[in-house]
Amino acid sequence: MIDNRNPIKGIIINQHHMTNNSIYDVIIIGGSYAGLSAAMALGRSLRNVLIIDSGLPCNRQTPHSHNFITHDGEKPAVIAEKAKAQVLTYKSVTFLEGLAISGKKIKSGFSITTQAREEFHAKKLLFATGIKDIMPDIKGFSECWGISVVHCPYCHGYEIRHKKTGLMANGEKAFHLSSLISNLTADLTILTRGKADFKPEQIDKLNAHNIKIVETDIAEIEHKSGYLKNLVFKDGKRMVFDAVYAAIPFVQHSDIPVTLGCELAESGHIKVDQFQKTTVEGIYACGDNSTGMRSVANAVASGNLAGAMLNMELVQVSF
Repeated sequence: MIDNRNPIKGIIINQHHMTNNSIYDVIIIGGSYAGLSAAMALGRSLRNVLIIDSGLPCNRQTPHSHNFITHDGEKPAVIAEKAKAQVLTYKSVTFLEGLAISGKKIKSGFSITTQAREEFHAKKLLFATGIKDIMPDIKGFSECWGISVVHCPYCHGYEIRHKKTGLMANGEKAFHLSSLISNLTADLTILTRGKADFKPEQIDKLNAHNIKIVETDIAEIEHKSGYLKNLVFKDGKRMVFDAVYAAIPFVQHSDIPVTLGCELAESGHIKVDQFQKTTVEGIYACGDNSTGMRSVANAVASGNLAGAMLNMELVQVSF
């Protein structure tokens, strides 16, 4: 997604507490939906919390958020701004606009250093840092990402139902997504960008559902303000599409969890248990960095759980 700043205005409270010697109960890296949700759970438990956020959520280009009750169709930035305002009514929660660049284990817990060379200490860490999408080398792709080139049928599928739809994927991923997308449109074309990689029985199933396959690679997405018009293929041919799903690779948005010893799953997500706990004692992760279910609703839920579990750990030490 393009590198524009998040429109949410930062609110920093309790700034007088923010000294290098402060020891917080929890430092939360990432102040979008998951991080804010965790901060609310912790703030309501009277925990002293610092949120460090760089202001670049991965869905900043998406015009509307869907499949999240009470906020269906709302702009993502509006949801986050409202959430931030509500979280910061809890006086033990502090929000810092900044970029966390390193972390280390210390005697009292953990130390986090920001790009501005500020250092903060906490008993526990929570990473709500999200993931960074790796854009393919296709002209126009990044400008359309989150608008008319999308990642999730649950987040976007209803709005592009019954439309002429493409799916940029191959193999098992493409076959799985095609089953979900074909429920929403009868006009689906899989764009493998190279030789198709399907088993004979999968080809039979795709044919039975009139799902077409195009193997030619894509050179350009022609669009207007992010809304797709045509796909231009490397052989010069054009195809009209209303929307395209794309399964693209990602990396962790922050490398601090790995440097602190957190294991990654085979998928590239931070490995967590059912309570959002990583493989390192005292460190939790929530939101898109630790699950393939990439949605605002899931981010909020995982953050709420992580906040509760962190509070439980702190209680068990002090009680």
